Amino acid sequence: MKKSTFKAILSFPAYLFILLLLTHCKQEKSGKAQAESTPTAAFEIKKSDYGKMPDGQAVEQYILKNPQGMEIAVITYGGIITSWTAPDKAGKYENVVLGFDSLSQYVANNPYFGAIIGRYGNRIAKGQFKLGKATFQLENNDGPNHLHGGVKGFDKVVWQAFPQQDSTAVSLVLKYVSADGEGGYPGKLYCTVTYLLDNDNALHVAYEAVTDKETIVNLTQHSYFNLSGNFSNTILDHELMMAADQYLPVDVTLIPTGELAPVAGTPFDFTTAKAIGRDINTTDEQLERGRGYDHCWVLNNPGSMRQVASVTHPATGRRLEISSNEPGLQFYCGNFLDGTLPMPGGGTYGHRTGFCLETQHYPDSPNQYSFPSVLLRPGEKYSSATVFKFLVAE
Repeated sequence: MKKSTFKAILSFPAYLFILLLLTHCKQEKSGKAQAESTPTAAFEIKKSDYGKMPDGQAVEQYILKNPQGMEIAVITYGGIITSWTAPDKAGKYENVVLGFDSLSQYVANNPYFGAIIGRYGNRIAKGQFKLGKATFQLENNDGPNHLHGGVKGFDKVVWQAFPQQDSTAVSLVLKYVSADGEGGYPGKLYCTVTYLLDNDNALHVAYEAVTDKETIVNLTQHSYFNLSGNFSNTILDHELMMAADQYLPVDVTLIPTGELAPVAGTPFDFTTAKAIGRDINTTDEQLERGRGYDHCWVLNNPGSMRQVASVTHPATGRRLEISSNEPGLQFYCGNFLDGTLPMPGGGTYGHRTGFCLETQHYPDSPNQYSFPSVLLRPGEKYSSATVFKFLVAE
């Protein structure tokens, strides 16, 4: 592919794509209605140095701010969202995502806090898949399986950053070119991820990619949320709803069995809002295998941009609504947080002090042909969109 073609595909169009979401992706509002108002301040984006990688490569930080007061900090290492403020029912903005306070901590031991995940989000059995007659072997970094792109996935590379802003939004366009054979994946993959913050306290995330060889792609965002704003608290009192009538049971290595199981009558039923902790200690083989919830839900109405989940923290009134055009949603509730990772300002992250809702295609899709395809061919464009919107519940 010529450089000029790459620039035409992956520069400003990603920004236009996500702006179209603002116009066409109307979400039903629930909870407390937010009054429309004329912004009293401009959108802002601030750039600063964040440190250097062990090889000397510079890492930058960008802080996106809207007129309402929401601030989202992103570093170019891994495209990581290091902090994200949201208002409570008293109007107080606090950080609601888990993270560290230095680059060295992210490099040393990061359980994917806030990161862009790729080339393939989630697990691939035995790190193997076939394309035609060729078999590809990826890095196995999760027991016998491949997880989140391998030893050095997209969460561990430095992305190029291009800030954009106008009177309606501020955004950060991130670009990375993954070499043919990187991590065992075929094809040179040109990736763009755009974070766009609007004036309704919604972050729009658009993913795009093109390839020069047939390959597989499944990108997602891996922020850990705790809507209480106090990371010493667990997330078990958060009330979760998912628009999913089925989920994917897993084997002992957390690879889907291939079954699409109904959630009705099981601890996996979040079709109406319930506390995350209500059924988490139920005697259940699937919960035992995941050490809690660490499964992919099969979202209703696949292919359309629709609301797929909501989470409310009753004490603060913070509410997060997630919309996406993806077919699956991985819900993980911090089962492997064990009190060893440091919090900014002191203390450590305890068991189940953060949850992840990762919009994506299903785990192990390259090996399970009944699942939606993750195949990307030359001449095609991978596109995925997710919106994270904060409101205040009544």
